[in-house]
Amino acid sequence: MSENTRRRRTVARHGQLATPGPISQLLKFIAIGLAVVLVSGLGVGAYIAYDLSSTVSANAVELDGQGALPPDIGEYEGGFNLVLTGVDTCEEKYKDLFGDRCTGGDAEGTLNDVNLLVHVSQEPRRITVVSFPRDLMIPIPECTDEQGNTHSAMSKQPLNTAYTDGGLNCVVQTISELTDQEVQFAASVTFGGVIEITNAIGGVDVCLANPIKDRYTGLDMAAGTHTVEGLQALQFLRTRHGVGDGSDLGRIGNQQQYMSSLARKMISGEVLGNVPVMLKLANTALSNLEASTSLANNPMTLVQIALAVKSVPFEDIVFVQYPTGADYADPNKVVPNYEAADALWEAIAANAQLQITHENNSNDGVVVQEPTEPTQEATPDPTATPDDVVALPDSIKGNSAAQATCSNGNVR
Repeated sequence: MSENTRRRRTVARHGQLATPGPISQLLKFIAIGLAVVLVSGLGVGAYIAYDLSSTVSANAVELDGQGALPPDIGEYEGGFNLVLTGVDTCEEKYKDLFGDRCTGGDAEGTLNDVNLLVHVSQEPRRITVVSFPRDLMIPIPECTDEQGNTHSAMSKQPLNTAYTDGGLNCVVQTISELTDQEVQFAASVTFGGVIEITNAIGGVDVCLANPIKDRYTGLDMAAGTHTVEGLQALQFLRTRHGVGDGSDLGRIGNQQQYMSSLARKMISGEVLGNVPVMLKLANTALSNLEASTSLANNPMTLVQIALAVKSVPFEDIVFVQYPTGADYADPNKVVPNYEAADALWEAIAANAQLQITHENNSNDGVVVQEPTEPTQEATPDPTATPDDVVALPDSIKGNSAAQATCSNGNVR
């Protein structure tokens, strides 16, 4: 099958998610709430919900090359990885909200527009969320789609075509081969899933240093602090013309601001301490995910993940962009910066505390703000040494959940 017949043409967008008893039900809702802290972007936590009914298991995706997994996440040497992808599926209920993407000439196929690898380390627990640009030009492995059609491997294609070739499993295999990281868990979430799940958690607070007016997504927000949910939350997460230099790299920074705020909201108890909100979140998430069998078939795995991350301090929840360089064959695409990426993976493998050295500028999607109120204090580790902190190359953008950032808005 040729490349032209199997890939949707995309617009370049760069410039630079037995009936249990009362105790197990409670654990279920705690697990779902805590695990939302892990995710970002379009996902907003949908991937981490589960159900003991046959529905989730029936829709689960088997990851290629994955053998039997340990029954306890503590047995994963070096920690474990989750891949979360946000896909632009045009569901009937929401398609009228998205114009040409769902009703025009660009309505064919499904793209994985948000791609995250979430690494949870061994003790001391640290969480690193790596965002991969949608227009990152990388090899795509041979993948088989739901109809059983095999799509040949490609040496250089945009990352966001992987879902079209072979669904969630193909996204996982592509990211795993790029990073040389074994992926134990995965899930995807749609546009509609983001809308419903952000409604269920009561919205997320975001900060705008400057106004955003983006005619492409319909987002129109004044400078200041806002609580976004539903369609507006999705518009905020999708906007790229409205922040920084208008590129997808700027959009990633903006999405990471959202994730940081979400993590703080969850840990503060605003969601986890509110049983009705957690019940609503659980029920909503159950109908808005596509999960790997490793998540769907073992409910206790989710409880273990939740318990593993619930006490991670904000400074050890770090969001980074996968480092890139210009693609000289196409100015609207980017290619991997393998040298900087190697430094990132080495620091993660060493379970170091990651220090972001990149200083944001006018091209970036966010600006760093001085904190106006006390942040969560970490419990000092008496065994920690200066060697436990690794300063990442300045080509790696990002922030920790302890940092306050605001959207670097534009009116376009």
